[in-house]
Amino acid sequence: MRLSYQLIIIFSLSLFVSLQVYAKDKWIIDKNLSTIKFELPVLLLDNAEGKFVDFDGLIEIDLQNYKNNKAIFSVTLDSVEMNYKEYKNLLLGSTFLDIKNFPIALLDTKKFTFNTDKKIDLEVELTIKGITKLVPLTLEVYILADELIQIQGHFFFSRTIFQIGMNKWSSTAVLRDKIKIKTNLFLFKE
Repeated sequence: MRLSYQLIIIFSLSLFVSLQVYAKDKWIIDKNLSTIKFELPVLLLDNAEGKFVDFDGLIEIDLQNYKNNKAIFSVTLDSVEMNYKEYKNLLLGSTFLDIKNFPIALLDTKKFTFNTDKKIDLEVELTIKGITKLVPLTLEVYILADELIQIQGHFFFSRTIFQIGMNKWSSTAVLRDKIKIKTNLFLFKE
């Protein structure tokens, strides 16, 4: 009888501890306020710039302990709006993004820890066209209210590594190699 009582206590404590470990807050993206923009330098012309209108994500942030945070974002690539509108079909076609075969890009932070500093530097997995690579990501977290946070971030990635621009468009002489992604996300606690 003593053994079963000890097992009940151990089970209860382990359940309590495990619930505390997973006591993270889930946050929902406000898509009306949030933006995901890109910029690609072009030789002798204005940079190619635009934004993605359709994106989603799962965000879990522990503002108590700052541990085991995670975020996964998806971007629907054909939701792009850009300054060179006449090239949108080329961008979405097989030469560049190939949305017929790869309609979504993903960014996965995996689990990360941060402290009370606003700035966070991470290595995240970026998947475009079925190719996954680690890229450095810098985030700044602003707690605007108890149930509202803002996360601003940016990262660069190589378009040639992700095979964005094939054949005559693979050269970096006209379209530079580094694409900049800039995010400004507003999140509400679920």
